[in-house]
Amino acid sequence: MPEAVSVALKLQITDKLESRLKVPGNASMFPSANTANVLVSNATARETYNLSGLNRPAPFQPFLPVRRTSMQRQRLFSLFVLAASLAALAPGASAQQKLYVYTSMKESMVGDLKAAFVKKHPDIKIDFQSAGAGKLMAKIAAERESGKILADVLWTSEVPDFYQMKAQGMLLPYVPADSKALLNPLPDYDGSFTAVRLGTLGIAYNTRLIKEAPRTWADLQKPAFKGAFGIANPALSGTAYMSVAVLSKTFGWTYFEGLRANGAKMGKGSGQVVDDTASGDLVASLGVDYITLDKIDKGATLALVYPPEMLVIPSPVAIFRHSPNIEAAKKLVDFLVSKEGQTIIANEGTLPVRADVKIPERYKLPPVEEAMKRAMKIDYQQIMAEKEATIKRFTDIMQK
Repeated sequence: MPEAVSVALKLQITDKLESRLKVPGNASMFPSANTANVLVSNATARETYNLSGLNRPAPFQPFLPVRRTSMQRQRLFSLFVLAASLAALAPGASAQQKLYVYTSMKESMVGDLKAAFVKKHPDIKIDFQSAGAGKLMAKIAAERESGKILADVLWTSEVPDFYQMKAQGMLLPYVPADSKALLNPLPDYDGSFTAVRLGTLGIAYNTRLIKEAPRTWADLQKPAFKGAFGIANPALSGTAYMSVAVLSKTFGWTYFEGLRANGAKMGKGSGQVVDDTASGDLVASLGVDYITLDKIDKGATLALVYPPEMLVIPSPVAIFRHSPNIEAAKKLVDFLVSKEGQTIIANEGTLPVRADVKIPERYKLPPVEEAMKRAMKIDYQQIMAEKEATIKRFTDIMQK
């Protein structure tokens, strides 16, 4: 390459690199004349070069390795790192966030919510990990012990767990953007956790085996239900624990003793006892609304009835304080309580926390306001303090 052209090309390459990669106050990042020499040396291997109107075939030269000093190598490496960093900041180059959600909600509802959320927020990937509330809390406890909770968000129906985590400083308070439109069933609400649905539990019964629908909780002690009424294990199911705790406070432990005397059984999860009722292994069970109604939609010979005193169990969502994805988690909470999110929840056969969301008539669920008026009173702080004792006493009764 002619010397004059070589010098000019060095200057052009150096100026271009400085203009694109210059970092104020950091002269060590600038390409040196030696660096330009390297680039010019490489440029001679190209088929053509074009400088100041000069455009003619370049003489063929084999690409020969260039010996560089350690200082030159360090400067080149710095340039590559800076260029990569600038590329990462370019529009469209940001990595997709991944949000981990632990939930006890059923997969059909979770799947519809996930699809709608990702459509609205394509930059956020969401991973729902579903299990019973008891198993999820055991997983969280183990992760916390190891030094890091993997979940960003928790959504279950075991409300006392949320009060306990709040007391331990594990949760990040966040009041959703549309909070004024929500019907809040939680006392002393401060945003540490927010109700996303109002789960109702009633008496699910097999219409092939029970001809006269039960009307009260006491009806479950009648001969028609002898040996064939089931309740999920409260150590595994959050809704079962809440139901046992509330029923024991309302009717006393003698109520469960009467059920057991009539042959009532303790099952595993809330879904399992409804499955057993649909199959005929049980004639009735304590049924979660959307689990039972989903079975009915699919053709099961089941019905769901509510006694005058209703079991209404909120299902809160909360953000873990040390989540690395706080802003994405907030967007998820906002979506879950939005009209779009609540419509998806209502369409699954459970009560929304918004009065402006219509509940499909085929479910025959009571209006939200009526359900809250009929709901049995719940002292969450007391239930939290008595959790272990409540589970033990119920288990002892059911295993007699």
